[in-house]
Amino acid sequence: MFSDRITDELHYFCPMSDSPIYHKHLFICTNQRPDNAPRPSCGEAHGLELVVAFKKAINEANLGVPIRAQKSGCLDLCELGPTVVVYPDGIFYGSVQLSDVHEIVQEHLVNNRPVERLRLREHPKKAK
Repeated sequence: MFSDRITDELHYFCPMSDSPIYHKHLFICTNQRPDNAPRPSCGEAHGLELVVAFKKAINEANLGVPIRAQKSGCLDLCELGPTVVVYPDGIFYGSVQLSDVHEIVQEHLVNNRPVERLRLREHPKKAK
């Protein structure tokens, strides 16, 4: 299901292993701040629901390779959240909604094509 190029990239990131532990690893921000915090928080904007939805969609896709989705702390892209990052690709997604989960799984995890409409290319603090 995965191309030889992906396998080669995975061995680059895990050179001591014949097979990496996870072929892809998703971190979904679930950080929560107090109500009066100056920045928004992904956890308040359905971060935990996204974790559950990604785990379910990955399981249902029967990918045949180990892929993990898990909650993470703050990814420091709060104003663009909820945010998700996929490793080893280093692809960040912003404003991820529950309705985007299936598309990310099918396009990025199955077909190895990032979902460009959700992709974040530059940290907002660097853009200023």
